[in-house]
Amino acid sequence: MTDSQDGVADDATGVGRLRANVRNNWDELSASERAVAQYLASTQAEGLLFASAQELGSATGTSNATVVRALQRLGYTGLPALKRELAADFTNTVAPEVRLQQRIAHVGKNLENIWEDVFDEARERVEHCRRLGDQEAFGRAVAALAPAEEVFTYGVAASETAARHLALALRRIGRRSRCLGATGFAFADELLAIGRGDAVVVFQPGRPLAEFTVLVERARAVGAKVVFVTDELGDTFADRVEAVLTAPHTPTGITAEALTGLVVADALLLALTTLDERRAVESSHQLTALREQLLSSRGPAAPPRGGKARKS
Repeated sequence: MTDSQDGVADDATGVGRLRANVRNNWDELSASERAVAQYLASTQAEGLLFASAQELGSATGTSNATVVRALQRLGYTGLPALKRELAADFTNTVAPEVRLQQRIAHVGKNLENIWEDVFDEARERVEHCRRLGDQEAFGRAVAALAPAEEVFTYGVAASETAARHLALALRRIGRRSRCLGATGFAFADELLAIGRGDAVVVFQPGRPLAEFTVLVERARAVGAKVVFVTDELGDTFADRVEAVLTAPHTPTGITAEALTGLVVADALLLALTTLDERRAVESSHQLTALREQLLSSRGPAAPPRGGKARKS
């Protein structure tokens, strides 16, 4: 294994670390894994960012399973982990509009390819999320939420989707919950509602906003518990919260940022549902009854002006 024509890369970059990993682990790789490693080390970062395991397998004459095994031997948990490292350098040096143009160029206008690319990345991200799952952390998270008098969820920008989803779903199984989404001074008003016996679930992949620190300090001060669902902030808050659950973000922007956060939220929701089945069933029954009342109170739709009512 030799360095690319560009010379020895700086090991501080994602590409540099990749090439160093290939050099350091070359003797441990099988022939097919070496083919994958050689291709990875000689391909530009943006080319790897948009490639699926299947595409890499085809390019190297191997298989997507061989690609995954090679990556694991090189020290990565999977392709999304490699993409995350590469994306850090890529996003810091390439303007957003240029990244968008490159993403469009990679996908092209073939509708079948577009469909496959989206599902490929979604599958890779969800599988990566499952591999990174820590059952002990998941247990601590459920234990923190189960006895909570009220569960607050918090997420800003793209992360707000998962936060709102969990808050709504919790109410539907009979648990008091609300979603917080303010930033700046307005967030102080929302923080006042958090009290002893409550719990907070924070969704945020990686940007360390000041609001998170203030939220965690407020929760600790009043006796509330906190769970973080994040990609990169685990080390920052691990010693101050009850649990950190990993939800890998998208390195390419092809799939929604909130995808893995939604999956983690659903896992928490199902666990809490099974812990109090009676309350969940009763709440579901009440929800159905209220919906039926709303539907029946509307009555038959009025016919359009000048026309006749359509038969249902």
